[in-house]
Amino acid sequence: MTSAWVFMKVTVIVLSIVAGLIFFYVTSPAGKALKKQQLEESISLIINFVLFIWAGKILLNLNIFITDPLAVLAYPSDSNAFYLALLLLLANLAWKVKKEKAKVETMLMSLMPVFLASAFTYEFLDIIVNDKLLSWGHLSLLFILLIVYLIWQERLAAEKLMAVVFALWSAGQLLIAIPLSFTVLYGYTMATWFLAIVFIISVITIINNKRKERRT
Repeated sequence: MTSAWVFMKVTVIVLSIVAGLIFFYVTSPAGKALKKQQLEESISLIINFVLFIWAGKILLNLNIFITDPLAVLAYPSDSNAFYLALLLLLANLAWKVKKEKAKVETMLMSLMPVFLASAFTYEFLDIIVNDKLLSWGHLSLLFILLIVYLIWQERLAAEKLMAVVFALWSAGQLLIAIPLSFTVLYGYTMATWFLAIVFIISVITIINNKRKERRT
């Protein structure tokens, strides 16, 4: 029963990510060469994130993994593994920028639509497959953010647009959590402190961007 549930969840996540990548490629106004580069970057980062989740699950359960590896690997990771994987992914992005001279804008403009469309697809499939009616709130929020992204993708710089989108997403998630007492992302329960940190960082980024615009 557990293996079937894990297989179903993995299938839904894979379909969601594929949908996110297709959405980015179809809606991106960039040329084919740049879109290909951004697509490759996104796939690389997604693969790294998945590996980081597995690494996080092992690190957080190292004592069990040493004695019984299958007991850790056979069960799905929890939210703590997700948070740790996110930190590792951010470190990976910082390394790419510093060592490989990668452009932040190139990565952001592909990751943002992939995230929004894949999360939307995941919530939609969760409603269809598992009849999760509580997912309607997050699904509606993601639909609104997809519209915001499509309208503003060519009007705002990548960093500013991403800050606005994540400020709205985290604020919306916090509002959803009030009546439900919890909220999720890709099946992982999101803690209030995590959403608050995302919101604060996004707002600070928006303020800093406005200050830079005033100076110029």
